[in-house]
Amino acid sequence: MTAATRDIAADITTTIIARLEAGTAPWQRPWSLIGEGGRPLRHEGIEYTGINALWLWAVGDMHGFRSRYWMTARQARELGGEVRPDATPSYSVYASTFRKAGVPTLLGMSADRMIRFLRSYEVFNADEIAGLPDYYYPQPVAPTPLLLSDRQDRIDAFFTAIPSKVRHGGGAAFFDLTFDYIQMPRPGTFKSADAYASTLAHESCHWTGHRTRLDRTFGKKFGDKAYCMEELVAELGSAMICGDLGLSTELHDSHANYLAGWLRVLKADKTAIFLAVSKAEQAFSYLRSFSTEAADTADTRLAA
Repeated sequence: MTAATRDIAADITTTIIARLEAGTAPWQRPWSLIGEGGRPLRHEGIEYTGINALWLWAVGDMHGFRSRYWMTARQARELGGEVRPDATPSYSVYASTFRKAGVPTLLGMSADRMIRFLRSYEVFNADEIAGLPDYYYPQPVAPTPLLLSDRQDRIDAFFTAIPSKVRHGGGAAFFDLTFDYIQMPRPGTFKSADAYASTLAHESCHWTGHRTRLDRTFGKKFGDKAYCMEELVAELGSAMICGDLGLSTELHDSHANYLAGWLRVLKADKTAIFLAVSKAEQAFSYLRSFSTEAADTADTRLAA
C-alpha cells in the first residue's frame, strides 16, 4: 500500500541524522563471507539502489536483521512465507509524478508542469517472515583460505582496472584535484589490507568527480557546504564499493571530522541525502564499469 501523505524525505533524513548523532553512520557494515554487509536485496535477488539501499541498510542495522532480503507481505505469501504478527514494516521508496495544468496565457495556451514527489510501499525483512526458502536466511560460513583468496582477487581486480594515478607515501590519504592523482600511505601502514582497500575506495570516489569524468562541484575549503557534500558522496560511494566487494566499512578517524559538516547539510535540507546517494551511485557505477570492461575484454580474448 502506498503512502502519499508521509513526508518520506523528512522521515529518512531524521533517522540518518539520529544515527550520525549517536556516532554510527548508517552505511557502516560488518564484513562477512555470507554477504550480510552487501546491498539489500529484493525478493527475487535484485539489489536495491540509491536511497533504498541506504535506508534499508539503516533499518536493518537498527533492528539487527541479518538477512539482506526485503519483500512485501504478498510476495512473502507467494513464496510460501507469512509475516510474523509482531513484525515491524519498513518501506521502499519510489518517485512518482502528476501533471499540473498551467495558467492560460494571453494567447490562450497553457503550459502543464510535471510535479515530482515520493511515494512508498511497505516491505518486511526476511528475518520477520516465517516459512521462506532457506536461502533467504543467511548461515555462517567459515572463512577458508580459498574463500579469502577469491575475495582478495576480486578486490585487487576492481582497483587494478581503474585507470587512476595512485601514489604512495606520507601519512595522509587524499585526492589531488589540481594534478589529478590519489595519494595513499603505504599499504603496510594500515592496520589491515581491508582498511587500505576501503580508504582507496573513498579516494577513488573523489577521483570520479574530476571535471574530465563525472564533473561534480567541489567545495573550495574545508567545512563549506559543497565540500561537506562531496565528502558525504565519497563516503557513501565507498560504502557501496565495500558492500560489493565484501569489505567492512567503518568511519575512519580522518572522516570523523566531517560528521559535523554532514549533520549541518542534512539538517538544512531534507533532500540533501537523496542527492548525495544519487551522486554516490553514479560514482560507484562509473568505477565498476572499468571492471566490467576488463572482464568483457578478457572473455573476448578467450573466445578468439
